[in-house]
Amino acid sequence: MQKIGWSIRSALFVLWLALTVIPWAIMSIIASIFMRGTPLYWLTTYWLRLAIVGARVICGVRHRIVGAENLRDADRAGPVILLPKHQSTWETFAFPGLMPHPLCYVFKRELLMIPFFGWAMGRLDMIHIDRSKRAEAWNKVAEQGQKFMAQGNWIIMFPEGTRIPRGQAGQYKAGGTRLAVSTGTPVLPIAVTSARCWPRKSFTLRPGTIDVSIGKLIPSAGREPDELMREVQTWIEAEMRRLDPQAYAST
Repeated sequence: MQKIGWSIRSALFVLWLALTVIPWAIMSIIASIFMRGTPLYWLTTYWLRLAIVGARVICGVRHRIVGAENLRDADRAGPVILLPKHQSTWETFAFPGLMPHPLCYVFKRELLMIPFFGWAMGRLDMIHIDRSKRAEAWNKVAEQGQKFMAQGNWIIMFPEGTRIPRGQAGQYKAGGTRLAVSTGTPVLPIAVTSARCWPRKSFTLRPGTIDVSIGKLIPSAGREPDELMREVQTWIEAEMRRLDPQAYAST
């Protein structure tokens, strides 16, 4: 019966997303004719706040932040590159509402084809890449990343590249730390236990609390990208085991 209840509430949540994203995306696309940059970002990403509120009210998915003082330190540091754990859709929706600066996501360009959601996202200052063309993709990340950080945006890259099942670790790729080292930008590691409530590649949500743990800002000056990423990975995976020990009981 419990799982049936979760399924019903999740179906209502998906309906909430569909009913709200269409008018909001249309409004954002029209607004993009008259405004760009930061004002358009906050207007468009407000829908993501509605999505997170819907997850809380309809499905009982709450969150709490650990290490808020580290986020305040990052806010005073200027440009920052966020390197979060990636377990579900939740963090992609939640982070714009949690961070004090506009976020510039690095993502595969196929997401732009999602009706309404992708169309609106395509009007924002984001970096959409063709993963099949690695050299071209990196050049775009380096060029646009530097440009958008100069405008006050924070860059966000998921080091594992894709959503990873709860209790597991993906292969951490050094693209984010490579950008950090090449631009002299510090990185901010983030652990997030979102799969506890919103499993990977699923829209069946379970009630509970998601922990978002903000690590200390790590300078990139004088570092090597691979070595810096190993430090990020070590902290994130250790923090994941501290926040969600049940998921790692067998490892």
